[in-house]
Amino acid sequence: MKLFVGLDVSLVKTSICVISEYGKIIKEAEAESEPEVLARWLNELDGSIAAIGLEAGPLSQWLHRGLTAAGFDTVLMETRQVKGALKAMPIKTDRRDAEGIARLLHLGWFRPVHCKSVSAQETRAVLGARKAIQQNMIALEMSLRGLLRNFGLKVGAISRGRFEARIQELAEGNPMLETATAPMLRARATLRSELAVLEKQVRQLAQNDPVCHRLMTMPGIGVVVALTFRAAVDDPTRFRSSKRVGPWVGLTPSRNQSGERDVSGGITKAGDVNLRRALCQAATVMMNRGRSTWLRTWGAQLAQRRGRKIAMVALARRIAVILHRIWIDNTTFQPGAAPNLA
Repeated sequence: MKLFVGLDVSLVKTSICVISEYGKIIKEAEAESEPEVLARWLNELDGSIAAIGLEAGPLSQWLHRGLTAAGFDTVLMETRQVKGALKAMPIKTDRRDAEGIARLLHLGWFRPVHCKSVSAQETRAVLGARKAIQQNMIALEMSLRGLLRNFGLKVGAISRGRFEARIQELAEGNPMLETATAPMLRARATLRSELAVLEKQVRQLAQNDPVCHRLMTMPGIGVVVALTFRAAVDDPTRFRSSKRVGPWVGLTPSRNQSGERDVSGGITKAGDVNLRRALCQAATVMMNRGRSTWLRTWGAQLAQRRGRKIAMVALARRIAVILHRIWIDNTTFQPGAAPNLA
């Protein structure tokens, strides 16, 4: 008898539901969220496990690798689709979620998600650490500006290198302000130092990667954008056509059709938000500065017809498609001719 197993994963426990090929619940249980524990539990089942499904999440890729290594056919299921299906349940519990995942797996009504390689996840971890430190440093700077503004002291537009001296200059002569700003400035200096170390490591990662070297031949694509694209796509062969990358990133218009109503809205915003943001930043850089290329000319002409915001999104989508084509064809960006984007 074929069995379909649904796993609802949490940090400590995983709810398990096993249903037969006829849709009958065979067994329900809870186990620790560890690949070895889950594999032992699954090996004790009577019957042939056709597939194991779990919703994509923070622990899912780790569990997916462990269960796949143990010999099980494991599937990562798209989060949006699973959540949409489980909303139909009037009562939400981990047990019911596991059952819902098992039934989606049994019916085949799911969209599989690519499980990223360990190297891609490690790159994403470095980029995530860089972004977290950068955001915290900016938050400290904004807090310092707001703190001094209450006393009519305006920092103004100033470079990062002169920021600390400017704060000390404004707080000088006021012991209470000096007491308040000094530890924040020390924390900012530490964050800035650590950010510089991470920036150097990120540049080194990109320099040591031949794929990133080719991606960076496109104007506007720096080390962060190249590494973000490299880690997010991971395996370029999973796209049958380069044109599929745009919808995957969520840079295509949404559509809501029902009867006589047919509304085209903003972009779908599906997929990796960090990659989408990086591509939009690259498109903005390309449109505003840099050398002239056929791609920049195309974006400028579109901006004249449809406006800069629409042109920026369209350019970001086209950049994603071209980067995938460069990766697949093992070529570099050609500023004078558009590639074949099949």
